[in-house]
Amino acid sequence: MALDTEKIIEDLKGASILELNDLVKAIEDEFGVSAAAPVAAAGAAGGEAAAKSTYDVELTEAGQEKVKVIKAVRDITGLGLKDSKDLVDGAPKNVKEGVSEDEANDIKSKLEEVGATITLK
Repeated sequence: MALDTEKIIEDLKGASILELNDLVKAIEDEFGVSAAAPVAAAGAAGGEAAAKSTYDVELTEAGQEKVKVIKAVRDITGLGLKDSKDLVDGAPKNVKEGVSEDEANDIKSKLEEVGATITLK
């Protein structure tokens, strides 16, 4: 079986961030590998993190009060009930991407109040 590298690259270019995130996790699970940066690269990237101006808010875990989390996600994102439920059920997933630090912290606090676990990236 030969891989069509050009087709794969074109497919990746057209994928959303969420789809790419799901792909990376599936590859990690299937092959028992990690996409984490090596320690040396992580140390170099540490200086860049201090200058970061936008953040992605990831719902890592819904917690015990899933209905409250769905309602909070709905209020924050403006998504419909089904889309909000799908986002919460599919955790870990990004709730919002490319937001300011203040907005990211505001979203994080709202979701943590209802029992969700949030990661800022």
